Amino acid sequence: RLWAMAPHIIWPIRFILPHHKDLRPAWLLRLGLFLYDHIGGRERLPPTRTLDLRQDAAGAALQPSFVKAFEYSDCWVEDARLVVLNARDAAERGADIRTRTAVVRARRDDGHWQVTLRDVRTGSEQEVRARMLVNAAGPWVDAVAQNVFADNGPARLRLVRGSHLIIRRRLPDARAFIFQNADGRILFAIPYEQEFALIGTTDSDHDGDLDQLEISDAETDYLINAISAYLREPVTRDEVVSTFSGVRPLFDDGADAAQETTRDYVLDVDGGGADAPCLTVFGGKLTTYRKLAEAAVVLLGDHLGHRGQTWTDREPLPGGDFPLNGFDDLTEAIHEDYDFLSVAICQRLVRAYGTRTRMMLGAATSLADLGHSFGVGLTEREVEYLIEHEWAESAEDILMRRSKLGLHMTADEIAALGRWLDARNAVSIQPADEVHAP
Repeated sequence: RLWAMAPHIIWPIRFILPHHKDLRPAWLLRLGLFLYDHIGGRERLPPTRTLDLRQDAAGAALQPSFVKAFEYSDCWVEDARLVVLNARDAAERGADIRTRTAVVRARRDDGHWQVTLRDVRTGSEQEVRARMLVNAAGPWVDAVAQNVFADNGPARLRLVRGSHLIIRRRLPDARAFIFQNADGRILFAIPYEQEFALIGTTDSDHDGDLDQLEISDAETDYLINAISAYLREPVTRDEVVSTFSGVRPLFDDGADAAQETTRDYVLDVDGGGADAPCLTVFGGKLTTYRKLAEAAVVLLGDHLGHRGQTWTDREPLPGGDFPLNGFDDLTEAIHEDYDFLSVAICQRLVRAYGTRTRMMLGAATSLADLGHSFGVGLTEREVEYLIEHEWAESAEDILMRRSKLGLHMTADEIAALGRWLDARNAVSIQPADEVHAP
């Protein structure tokens, strides 16, 4: 399902600091990586190896006191693309995707749920009936339970904020670095969006407004000081290009420290029989999202009297219908068909849209056929595709939620895209007809 990860193999490196008494000895790390190689089911990724940082290029960015590291292989996926491709896949299989729609009320009625939806753009409301509800609102799970379902039970989430810095790239090659800070926490520096490096992350309990989520000064200082302890040239605040923070909606297991709270997901079903059931999802993360979804569907099937076969491990996400190692071949083919595009732009488009790049580019034979260019290769044709197929409405949707192109564009370019969208979207949105879910 994670079609995008095949061409994006990264090489995290863990470094040993003998003068930090809290760090694990080298033999213990090497043993852990040995188990990773032999128990994790590695088939295509290269095995762990030991690096001499005095000889390897990885050492060029580090303080000379670090002479040894372990290298292992892993994969990454762009979360913005993963989310929207799952929604696109669901829509093509019959799901009704409603963006910018709030559930404002839900009550049980004669073996069903009677749900009131509100379009936050127009304020219009409509009623939906359903046999079962799923509360998968992430960090808003408890708020939905309390405000929508009138559930006055205790909160069961622990919200843990993770914050990150984005700086201009300093890393010597495509490999990522994993360090251990003096407090025992893991820190990483990852090549990001070609020109940048991503530094993270923190673990801090969050009890503030989820709509006003941002890195704190203390977190910024923590990350800068932690990464600077390893690099030849320390990171300074004026090097920070951007920051972002997210909240992990962890199931509250009573752990003393935020970093010790379980990362496992918990599925809880309320009701059943004469009462319409509600499935609540606590926790979960990207690496287990598909298994979580399968387990949730099994529970749904049990309560609805139908259990189907699992299939998501065998089906690619939209655009992923090419061989596991076929990214370069697909990029080359796209470049041959649309030779007016640079190789770098073709690579970006294939990473974002896979085989659907051709659907987006259509019969274009020149840059002019793709319409207005907003900068960094983003054209009117691509923007229209994102609006039509990926529910984009705002500049932020396009530049950050569907891509990270906003990091590469100037303020004037971003503003110009916003004005273009405002002009295009200057039409009234009609409320949908009443819908009855099966």
